[in-house]
Amino acid sequence: METVAAITLEELQLAARNHALPLEALRHPLTPVGLHYLLVHFDIPAVEAGSWRLELGGRVERPVSLTLEELRARPQRTLAVTLECAGNGRVLLEPRALSQPWLTEAVGTAEWTGTPLAPLLQEAGVDEEAVEVVFTGLDRGAQGGVVHPYERSLPLGEALREEVLLAWAVNGEPLPPQHGHPLRLVVPGWYGMTHVKWLRAITVVDAPFGGWQQAVGYRLRQSEDEDGEPVTRMLPRALMIPPGIPDFFSRSRLLEPGRCVLEGRAWSGFAPVERVEVSVDGGRWEEAELGAPLSDYAWRGWTYEWRADVGEHELRCRAADAAGNTQPDEPAWNLDGYCNNAPQRIRVTVADDLGTVVVA
Repeated sequence: METVAAITLEELQLAARNHALPLEALRHPLTPVGLHYLLVHFDIPAVEAGSWRLELGGRVERPVSLTLEELRARPQRTLAVTLECAGNGRVLLEPRALSQPWLTEAVGTAEWTGTPLAPLLQEAGVDEEAVEVVFTGLDRGAQGGVVHPYERSLPLGEALREEVLLAWAVNGEPLPPQHGHPLRLVVPGWYGMTHVKWLRAITVVDAPFGGWQQAVGYRLRQSEDEDGEPVTRMLPRALMIPPGIPDFFSRSRLLEPGRCVLEGRAWSGFAPVERVEVSVDGGRWEEAELGAPLSDYAWRGWTYEWRADVGEHELRCRAADAAGNTQPDEPAWNLDGYCNNAPQRIRVTVADDLGTVVVA
């Protein structure tokens, strides 16, 4: 049985509030909302959609205040987007950061419906001195000893991308409370911390935003003494649906010998995935067959035919994108446990009579 350093009570509390994607749910091209990964930093705010308004201001010529109905009356777009938590894989790093203890399943893909952000900014008249756009949520709490609302910013150029959405629906239904009702930001390609939920304000600023979640949180650093580099786009990753059946406690896989079609999903925030490979028992990487992508910003399905022989096996998979990014064999450690995209490993016991197998 594999072990990691003991999970603390505080981490258990976080794990009870948040949840990952069950890997068998990778079979769905679009993740059912209840199976989509979820991370809520503070509390889910109580929001009355009828009295809620979005305030857009700062360095603009014409500040705007909009109701949900006024936003919904604007041009709409629906886009399939893969979201992954920046801390996905954190618990597999050693030493690990004390935070939400993700393994590899903090991901999901959904169709988000909303109105593009760029035309709204253009109509408001962005000042020529503007450099960033700050997004403020209704959720508020303390982190790092600092009380603050959840806020993140984007460089102006990123905020003006045509695919960035102010979304009010997911998979054809209104946003549920845990996913940001009544409005959230969707920034295709970027890790999940960017997609601010329960959005209440958009502020155009003429200097880099220094809020805690931007300047302290979500930075790649080796020690507390350095500023580090900001976390931005999702690194390439492939995940596999574990084959066979699970042992309840260990989740080890049990499988009968013979032909086995391995399948999963792969994505990258930098460029479309162009290759997925599978390795068995540390052997050479073999190319899998790719399915069609749902969109330029969503995962691709893949399949690989494996001849399962009796014995113990380890399966791995990895992805590469069109920009030349490939999953590394080993993770790059950082203080807060972000961006661990080392290949997934699945242990499988193949036996003629599964009823006689004893899992340690």
